[in-house]
Amino acid sequence: MLAIALALGASLCWGSGDFLGGLTTRRASLWAVVVGSQAVGLAGAAGVTLAAGRPWPGLAVVWPVLLGGVASVVAISSFYRALAIGTMSIVAPISATSGLVPFAAGIIQGERPAALQLLGVALAAAGVVLAAVEPERAGETIGVAALPSEPAVEPSALRHNSSGAAPARSARRDQRLAVGLALLAALCIGLVLLGYDATAKHDPLWAMLGGRISSATLFAMLLLALRPRVSMTRAAVPYVVAVGILDTSANGLFSLATTQGYLSLVAVLGSVYPVVTVLLAFVALRERIARHQLAGVAAALTGVALIAAG
Repeated sequence: MLAIALALGASLCWGSGDFLGGLTTRRASLWAVVVGSQAVGLAGAAGVTLAAGRPWPGLAVVWPVLLGGVASVVAISSFYRALAIGTMSIVAPISATSGLVPFAAGIIQGERPAALQLLGVALAAAGVVLAAVEPERAGETIGVAALPSEPAVEPSALRHNSSGAAPARSARRDQRLAVGLALLAALCIGLVLLGYDATAKHDPLWAMLGGRISSATLFAMLLLALRPRVSMTRAAVPYVVAVGILDTSANGLFSLATTQGYLSLVAVLGSVYPVVTVLLAFVALRERIARHQLAGVAAALTGVALIAAG
């Protein structure tokens, strides 16, 4: 039960971080939110790890989660590019299947969840995909099935219309490319979760810190190389801090969860965060939830209950 509680806590933090990240991009540029939250998360993870007296465990322990940081940058870049050239209602659900990667890895490693739990996994996974299928609403940034540890943002999609001179063949090619990029994003974020699991077996706190060191360093390098516009209002600062704390807390909770239960189950429970984002948008912003999203939320919650009951 502890593993289930920790994994659900990770989903709650990831989903809340995505929700606040989406809100914050209305008050600050995307790069300001990403780099600011990464810096806050790095400082928080370092403070907790050092306060706990955890010495450097060696590169042999930390390298999986360091590579996970590289995979997260590839995942985020692929996801946002897919959103830019494809249809969000297709791209977002594909990216939401990332939890299936560590689920498969756990089964391959010999984990054998009960039949009732496997049914719960299927329901939870289907529910997350349904919840991630957003109704089209121009200009919205909340509710996108974003990647763990990053704000939910929908870049301006490149729309093809009858007067836009973009041939149907080009549009189909872009859609196929978007699907491929979404699959790459799902695979990479699944590898990120595997990296947390591998390092957490030795030290969960260093799994949290190592992942943040890697991603924060890479984003800082990209910032220096690309020199994008970075702007932030004073009102956005508390939100950026909150996003950094929530995302890093989620990483830590997930790392701990992998040490307490099956990776196959923890990964699925940790991946229900889009449901949290959708529900927060409904409660806080009164955003409409489509019928298929309601069905997805119900299926995901039923799946969680079955996994816990098993």
